[in-house]
Amino acid sequence: MKLDDTNKAIIRLLEDGRKPYSAIAEEIGITENTVRSRVNRLIEDGVLKISGLVNPQMLPEMQVAIMGIKLSTLNLEEKAKEFSKLRGVFSVVVVTGRFDLIVQLVTGTDEQNSLLNFFKNELSKVKDVSDVETFVCYQSHNYNIPFMG
Repeated sequence: MKLDDTNKAIIRLLEDGRKPYSAIAEEIGITENTVRSRVNRLIEDGVLKISGLVNPQMLPEMQVAIMGIKLSTLNLEEKAKEFSKLRGVFSVVVVTGRFDLIVQLVTGTDEQNSLLNFFKNELSKVKDVSDVETFVCYQSHNYNIPFMG
């Protein structure tokens, strides 16, 4: 789907997902019904998703980690789907560079939801992983994530 200028303006104004369609319509100069139908179409087409995000720094029981994954297979898309199903994972992307995948996940500060537990009980489910480099996020700026609780 190609985004026209109106769709781009609507998406920009939806940075606050609670902004009323009437306010968006007024800013752009179109009707509220047009905004509503375009937003619905963008959602149906998989272009837009409106969701609540949290600042992980404000929730001390959440620990965010980013993993660079090297695989011993070229079936990157299938492996990305496998990773996306693991407990705690909220984002998986196929990338260029020294890693094949970048995986973002939320772990907890308790033993049951720890990063070590993720390695033992979740990561071990995925075959063909040749190397993992883990980056624990200690501080973030403008970084909001889905709530995983």
